[in-house]
Amino acid sequence: MILLRVYLLAGLLAHKALWEVLKRKERAEAKPVQSFSLRIVKAAKVALLLGILVQTVLPFEVLKISPEPFSLRVAGVILYTAGLFTAMLGRIQLGKNWADIETPQVEGEIAVVSQGVYRYIRHPIYTGDLLLLLGLELSLNSWFALALVALIPVVFQRAVGEEKMLAKRLAGYDSYVQRTKRFIPFVV
Repeated sequence: MILLRVYLLAGLLAHKALWEVLKRKERAEAKPVQSFSLRIVKAAKVALLLGILVQTVLPFEVLKISPEPFSLRVAGVILYTAGLFTAMLGRIQLGKNWADIETPQVEGEIAVVSQGVYRYIRHPIYTGDLLLLLGLELSLNSWFALALVALIPVVFQRAVGEEKMLAKRLAGYDSYVQRTKRFIPFVV
């Protein structure tokens, strides 16, 4: 169980480190956007991350799903790993074309990214993060996995909003939308 928690924690830290390194590198010249609602979003992200980190390092299970969680943990690790890989790969492939949730406007020259994982889905970062969180909670044998259901409408609304903005801003985005799925390759 300790190795599992170390793996989960290392993945979370690698995920966060990648975002911070790429955000600083690619947005060094961008103007910071400050507003009350964006501060709330940032605070919520920090609180969520801290809560997940605390849950990951606790020496006991919180809200156990099963007294014999081996199968749950195996499924969780698979989902977690797939989500971590998908989100990080999506972020790397998006490069300078990425906009942070705290700075949702599109700045400068950007292009439609339609290679790599973006060839199949338009929102691999959202998909990966949801899979990562679901896998983490299943790996920890926690009913908090059900809390992810509350995130789905928020993520969906955010993705639709981004697509509307990009359709107005980027030539060729409409045709990209027609040939890709939003979250799950060949399905949704």
